[in-house]
Amino acid sequence: MSDGPIVCQDEPMSRANLDKQQRDVAAMFDTVAPRYDLTNDVMSLGQDRWWRRATVRAVGAQPGETVLDLAAGTGTSTEPFAEAGARVVACDLSIGMLQVGRHRRPDLAFVAGDALALPFADGSFDAVTISFGLRNVPDVATALTELRRVTRPGGRLVICEFSTPTFAPLRAVYNGYLRTALPVAARVVASQQEAYGYLAESILDWPDQASLATAVQSAGWRAVAYRNLNGGIVALHRATNPV
Repeated sequence: MSDGPIVCQDEPMSRANLDKQQRDVAAMFDTVAPRYDLTNDVMSLGQDRWWRRATVRAVGAQPGETVLDLAAGTGTSTEPFAEAGARVVACDLSIGMLQVGRHRRPDLAFVAGDALALPFADGSFDAVTISFGLRNVPDVATALTELRRVTRPGGRLVICEFSTPTFAPLRAVYNGYLRTALPVAARVVASQQEAYGYLAESILDWPDQASLATAVQSAGWRAVAYRNLNGGIVALHRATNPV
């Protein structure tokens, strides 16, 4: 992993599309990395903090446990696990994100890695989690299988991801926000309308709660359950690796 200069936000970006070519996804996140956390906070009206806290509680990391935080970005989602006394690894495909994270949080372990071929041995972790990253993977089934491979028997999985609001009027308002307001607001806040245009498209294209639960179970996980946050705008999926 390079220690070279952090990519400037204003450089031309490679905009990812729904085919989710990993090169394009990584390049897009490299470009938005310097202001990624701030922009997310503004775009979500601060709700991203509540979603992270809910994820940390769902993982329930204990002192001495090993935790993988996949698609960790700059490590904002990783810090609480370290604070709980767990040995945590922040893993991401985007080198730009990792560079920003290592600069801001030098006490955390950052590792470059591909969700489709994780650079860890079988059974390395007591718990694995991925927040708002599974949606960007081109092969979700393979990623879920890889996450199970690196989790010890009896270990746990927590996925925090955008989902489908369960209340029809809320769903209509939310979908309208994604299609129109979010890309425009992103252009004002971060000059990155293209990236947040992809964000909206990828959320709208993502399967609902029950469909994702089925995919998790099909990958070999058991005791699969989910909980809606903010009326289903976000959902937490939990599962256990069978013994």
